[in-house]
Amino acid sequence: MTWLAENWLKWRGWQFIDEMPDLDKFVLIGAPHTSNWDFILYLGAIRHWKISPRFVGKHTLFRWPFGYFFRKFGGIPVDRDRPGGMVGQVVEEFEKSSHMILVVAPEGTRNAAPYWKSGFARIAAAAKVPVVPVVLDFPAKTLAVGHPIQYFGDEKALMDQLRVFFEPGVGKDGEGKGPVRLKEEDSV
Repeated sequence: MTWLAENWLKWRGWQFIDEMPDLDKFVLIGAPHTSNWDFILYLGAIRHWKISPRFVGKHTLFRWPFGYFFRKFGGIPVDRDRPGGMVGQVVEEFEKSSHMILVVAPEGTRNAAPYWKSGFARIAAAAKVPVVPVVLDFPAKTLAVGHPIQYFGDEKALMDQLRVFFEPGVGKDGEGKGPVRLKEEDSV
């Protein structure tokens, strides 16, 4: 399926700009996320950049009959009610793995939201791994990889870098793009 997605995208004129960093572990964030078509872009991107990403899903999704399928494709089941929460469970996965790329859509929805979800930043800080941004520009038909950003808890510094990087991004549904901002920034 990834082969088909990559070749269909290339046939349609899509370009994959820059290369994934040669790192064993990182949190990969992609934006803007405004359409179900983003999943096709995701499939093409993992094939093009030759990565085996992991993703987080609610633990109940990993029951029969779909559990095998989600795990096979990199799913990490998380139980938000478990002590340590989602962040702790994903950090445990990073600690157990010699190679791990966690993919997150920080907007958390395809609709314009006033804030990004902060889980990607909290996971990166707790696991001591960098954040690697990928910006989508639907009209230009490009997916571009940014430089790894080490995050040690300074939300404003991280988000200032991400705002600059994601500014040119345009999703398939331009109205679905919200601001590159964490709710936590309002309390600073």
